[in-house]
Amino acid sequence: MIEIKEKELEALLGQAIQRIAPGENFQLVSITKKVKFTDPLHFFEAAKYMNRDRVYWTSTADTFTIAGVGNVHEITAKNNRFLVTEEEWEDIRSKAIIHQEENVPGTGVVTLGGMSFDPKKEQTDLWRNFQPSQFIIPAYMLTVYNKRHYFTMNILINKDDHPVQLANELAKAEEMLLAKSPIPEDSLSILNKKEIEPERWKDTVMKATAEIQAKQAQKIVLARELRIKLSKQANISQVLQELLDKQPNSYIFAFEKESDCFVGATPERLVKVEQNQLLSTCLAGTAPRGETIEEDKKIGQSLLNDSKNREEHDFVVRMIKEGMKKYCTNVDIPAEPVIYPLKNLQHLYTPVTATLKDGYSIFDIIGELHPTPALGGTPRDASLQFIRDNELLDRGWYGAPVGWLDSSRNGEFAVAIRSGLIQGDEASLFAGCGIVKDSDAEKEYEETNIKFLPMLTVFGG
Repeated sequence: MIEIKEKELEALLGQAIQRIAPGENFQLVSITKKVKFTDPLHFFEAAKYMNRDRVYWTSTADTFTIAGVGNVHEITAKNNRFLVTEEEWEDIRSKAIIHQEENVPGTGVVTLGGMSFDPKKEQTDLWRNFQPSQFIIPAYMLTVYNKRHYFTMNILINKDDHPVQLANELAKAEEMLLAKSPIPEDSLSILNKKEIEPERWKDTVMKATAEIQAKQAQKIVLARELRIKLSKQANISQVLQELLDKQPNSYIFAFEKESDCFVGATPERLVKVEQNQLLSTCLAGTAPRGETIEEDKKIGQSLLNDSKNREEHDFVVRMIKEGMKKYCTNVDIPAEPVIYPLKNLQHLYTPVTATLKDGYSIFDIIGELHPTPALGGTPRDASLQFIRDNELLDRGWYGAPVGWLDSSRNGEFAVAIRSGLIQGDEASLFAGCGIVKDSDAEKEYEETNIKFLPMLTVFGG
C-alpha cells in the first residue's frame, strides 16, 4: 500500500516551499514511499512515453534495482572529476529536504551516472552525448531492495510553486509510471557487423608486447570496437530484459542520453559501500564455458592453473590491496582466487572486504582504484600513456566506473565492461584483454571475440 496520502503530500510540499532560504530560489525535495509490486522494467518502459532520459541499474546477485526517469539536477566535471563531483554532491545532499519513512539504500536523493575511461583522451563524436563525468538526480525512481518496492519523487521547488498543483502533477506521473507497461517482444537481428581495423589492432598488441619485453610496462590492456547494424531501432527495455535473462551474476545498466544509450551487463564490481562496510572485486583472467559439466570443470581448472591468467589476476589483487590500505581498516583478501561463472564466460575472482575509515568516501576509493590493472595495466601511468597514444578507439565510458550514490552515503560502482553504445538501429560494442610479455596477438584477438558474445547475443547475434 502507498503510505503517503494526497493531503500529506500537499502538506510536505507546502512546508518545503516555506523553508526556501532567503536569497535562494529553489529547494530540492525528495519524498520516498513504499508501493505495491511494480516490475522495474515496466516502470522503465512506461518512462519512455515521458520523452525524458532514463537510467537503469541492477545488481542481479543482490536483487537490487533502481530505475529512474528525468533529471532534476546534473553534475558534470572534466578536470578533477572526483573532487568536483563529490563537492557538488555533498552540497546538494546536505541542503535537500528528504522525507522517507524507511532509510533504505537507493532511496532519498540518489544520483546515478558514470565517467569516461580517460579524460585526457580526445573525445570523438561517438561519445558526444556523454561527458567525462556525468551524474543525474532522476525526477522519479523505483527502487527494489530486499523484495520491497519504493517510489521516490525528487522535486526542484521554487518560491512561486503551489503545493496543490505540484501534488496533482506528481500524482499523474506516479499513476503513469507505476501502471503495467508491457515490453514489446519483437526480436532484433544483426544485419551486418564491422570490425574496426582488426589487423591494426593485432599490430598494436605486438607493439605492446615489445614494450613489456623491454620492461617499459608489465601489462597493457587494449580494447577494440565492433560496430553492428540492427534490423530496426533497439528498444532499450527489451535489450535489458534480454540481458537479465541471459547474463546472471552481473550488474546490468543503461544510461540514456538523448538518442544514445550506454548499456551493458558487467560482472565486475569496483566498489560497494553500505554503512561504511566496503566490498570490492578482483576479476581478471578469462576463459569460455564448456558445453558439458565435465568440459566446463576442466576449462575452469585450466584457468586456475594458467600462468598468464594468474599473473594478470595477481596484478589486480595487489593493486586493490595496496589501494585499500590508504582508506580502510580490516582489509581481508583470500589467498587464492575461485572461478566466477557467467553465461558465456568464466573468470578468476577474488573478493575484498574492508571498513571505510572516517573522513573518506566512495569517491576516494574510485579515484584510487580506477583504472584497475584489469582495464588499464601496470604500472598505471605507463600503461595509460601507451593506450592514449596507440589504442584505435575512444573508449568513452567503456571500462570506466558507472553506478549510484544515495543521500545516506551508500553507493555502488561497477566497471563498465561487456557493454555497448546503442544509437538507434546501430551500436558500438567494446571488448579488451590484458597484454603481458608472453601474449600472442591471434589468441588475444580470439579472446576479444569471446568477450563480445554477451552483448551480441542480446541483439540476435
